[in-house]
Amino acid sequence: MLGRDLRGAADRVRPPGVEIRLSDDEFAAWLDVAADGFGHPDDQDPPSDQQFPREVLTRAIRDLSEGNVRRYVALCDGFVAGVASMCVVDGLAQFTGAATLPAYRRRGVQTALLSARIADAAGAGCDLAVVTTQPASRSQHNAQRQGFELLYTRAVLGTRGAGS
Repeated sequence: MLGRDLRGAADRVRPPGVEIRLSDDEFAAWLDVAADGFGHPDDQDPPSDQQFPREVLTRAIRDLSEGNVRRYVALCDGFVAGVASMCVVDGLAQFTGAATLPAYRRRGVQTALLSARIADAAGAGCDLAVVTTQPASRSQHNAQRQGFELLYTRAVLGTRGAGS
C-alpha cells in the first residue's frame, strides 16, 4: 500500500500520443481492457502465483467499479490502451483498476493515468491518495515516481497446491 499527500499536487504529465479522459459511456470497452490488462501480467514484474480465469477477473473488476467510482481511459493514438479508476470518500482518493494492454506498455500510459487521478483527486479536495500494487512491480515503481511512498506491506498467504 502506497500513499501520497495531495497538497501541492503537480500539473498533469502528458506523454506524447497519450490522452486521458473520463469513461462514462463506454463501460463494456473499459471493462474489456481492464480484464485483458490484468489477465496478462507485465513480463518485467516479479512472477505472481495469483492467476485467475477471465470470467472471474471480469466479475471482480465489474463489482469494484460500481458506485462512487470514476473510470478513466487512456488513448494511444486513438486506441484505448489502458484504464484506471478512482473512488473518493471523505478527503481520501483510492486509486484502483489500473491496467494497460501489453502492446501499449512502456509508453507512459500508467504515468498519465496516475497523473490525471492525482490532479482530479486534488481538485476534488482530497488530502491523501492511496494505491495498492504488487511489491517490486512496474506499478509500484510508477507510483513512487509520481510521489507515492510505501505505507505498509502485507503478506498474502495462500494454500497453493491444496487439494491437488
